[in-house]
Amino acid sequence: MHADHVESTGLDLCVVGVDFGTLSGRAVVVRVRDGAELGVAEHSYRHAVLDRELPDGTPLPPDWALQVPSDYTDVLRTAVPEALARAGVRPEQVIGIGTDFTACTVLPVLADGTPLCELPEYTARPHAYVKLWRHHAAQDQADRINTLAAEREEPWLERYGGKISSEWEFAKALQVLEEDPEIYQRTERWIEAADWIVWRLCGAYVRNACTAGYKGQYQDGRYPSPDYLAALHPDFAAFVTDKLDQPIGQLGEVAGQLTAEAAAWTGLPEGIAVCVGNVDAHVTAPAAVAVEPGQMVAIMGTSTCHVMSSDQRGMVPGMCGVVGGGILPGLWGYEAGQSGVGDIFAWFIRTSLPAEYAERAAAAGQSPHEYLTELAAGQRVGQHGLIALDWHSGNRSTLVDHDLSGIVVGQTLSTRPEDVYRALLEATAFGTRTIIDAFEDAAVPVRELIIAGGLTKNALLMQIYADVTRRPLGVIGSAQGPALGAAMHAAVAAGAYPDIRAAAHAMGKVRRGVYQPHPERAAAYERLYAEYRVLHDYFGRGTNDVMHRLRRIRAEASA
Repeated sequence: MHADHVESTGLDLCVVGVDFGTLSGRAVVVRVRDGAELGVAEHSYRHAVLDRELPDGTPLPPDWALQVPSDYTDVLRTAVPEALARAGVRPEQVIGIGTDFTACTVLPVLADGTPLCELPEYTARPHAYVKLWRHHAAQDQADRINTLAAEREEPWLERYGGKISSEWEFAKALQVLEEDPEIYQRTERWIEAADWIVWRLCGAYVRNACTAGYKGQYQDGRYPSPDYLAALHPDFAAFVTDKLDQPIGQLGEVAGQLTAEAAAWTGLPEGIAVCVGNVDAHVTAPAAVAVEPGQMVAIMGTSTCHVMSSDQRGMVPGMCGVVGGGILPGLWGYEAGQSGVGDIFAWFIRTSLPAEYAERAAAAGQSPHEYLTELAAGQRVGQHGLIALDWHSGNRSTLVDHDLSGIVVGQTLSTRPEDVYRALLEATAFGTRTIIDAFEDAAVPVRELIIAGGLTKNALLMQIYADVTRRPLGVIGSAQGPALGAAMHAAVAAGAYPDIRAAAHAMGKVRRGVYQPHPERAAAYERLYAEYRVLHDYFGRGTNDVMHRLRRIRAEASA
C-alpha cells in the first residue's frame, strides 16, 4: 500500500529501528509524526560473545571477542515481527526500516556477502568469524599502524587524536593477514556488520559514511595509501582496493528497498526504504535532540561512547575521530569513549559479591546492583578511601591502549564490597571527565552532557557524573535511544522529513538538566579526580609500564 493511501485512510505512518547491541538486538516501532514508541521487542543472541571458545569448542586466546552472524539475522526474524505485533500496527503502515550496530564490529565475507565462518571448511577457524568491537587482540598491529603513521607523518593520523585503536578495521584486518593468511586471501569483502545487515535487508552493499570515517580512516575522500599499507606488510598494499573500498552512503540516505526475502523474515512490506547503516552511539545523538554544537551525548552501557557535533575542528588527543558530517550534516562529528563501564560493574558483581550480600539483596527484592548502589549512596565523597582506574577492558580514550588494566588503590581489611563498587562507579565518571577535559583543552567546548543507555536507571551513578564533570546532566527520554535514532533516520530515508535535524525536533526525546552538580560534592571530587589523574599518567603514560609487563607475562604463561 502506498504511503499516501495509508495517510488518506487515517492510519499513522510508522518506521522500524533495529539496534544490534553486544548481547542482543532490539526492534522498536515508532510513529513518524511524534516519535511515539508503539512496540518494542528484544532477541538475545544465541551464541552471545565468543571469548573463550568457538561453537565447536576450538579454544580462543586472551583478548578475543567474536560473534556469529546468523545471530543478527535471527533478530530480524524474531524481534521485528514481535515488535510489530506488540505495536498493533499493520505492516502497510511501515514506510522504512533503519539499523544501527556496535562498532567497530567487522567480518570477512565472500563477494555475495556469505560470511566465511558459514563455509564448512572454516567453522573451526577463529579469524573467519565476526570480530566484535571489544576484540582487543590486535593491539600489536594497532601499535605498528600508529608508529609507522607517526614516522611518515601521515595526514590522517591527527584526525584520530594521534592514535587509532586496536578495535578498528585496519588493525583487525592486519591481524587476520598475519595470523591466518588463508582466511585473509579468501576474504573478498572486509565489511562492517552495520553494512552487512543492511545488505541482507536490501540486497545492496552500501558502505556507511560513519564507520568509513571513524573506523576506516576515510578522510577527505580517501583511505590510507597503498604505499603506507605496503610498508606495514607487503601483502596489505591492496587491502583497500581489493577488500574494503565500496560506494559510500550518507547517513539518512536510502541504501535500497526491502527484498522479498527480508520482507518474509520481518513481516514488513517488500519495497519499503532501507536506510544506510549507522553506529549505535551516533544515531543516539539526534534521538536525544543533541543537534547543536557542544551537546555531548554519552551512551552508557557495557561501554560508553561519547559523541558530539561542533562547528570547531580541533585536534583532541586520543579521540576516536573527527569526521565532517559524521553525525550531523554541516558539523564536525567527534567520537571518544571508554571500553568498559557497565562491563566493569557486572564483572565486580560476578566475581566479588559475597554470598551474604546476594542473600540480603534477594531478601529485599533487589538486584545485587540495586543493593550495592543503595549501600554506596549512603557514603560521603571519599569516605571509602579508594581510587580506581577504569581500564578493566583497556583504555579507548584518551590513551588508546587496550593493554592497560584496572586497578584499585587504598584497600584495607576494612574495605567492603560497596566501597569498591562505589569507587568503580566514580572511576568511570573520572574517565568521562578526562575525555571532556581533553576536548576543552583542544578548544572544542562541551556545553552540555546528555546521558543515554541502560545505566541512566542508576540515579547515584548519574549524580556522581554530574558532580565529577561539574555539568548539568540531561537524560534521553527513551529507553531505546539507538533504535529510536535508527528509526528516525529511516523516516528521513523514506522522505517523511527533509533531514535528521527536522526528524530530531519532531521525534527525539530528552529531559534536560535532570541532575545538577552539587557544589560541596563537586569540590570534594576535585581532590579525588586529581589523584585519579596522577595514577592515570603514572600507569598510562609510561612512567611505570607494569601493566604491559604483566600482559606479556600472562601471554607467555598462556602460550
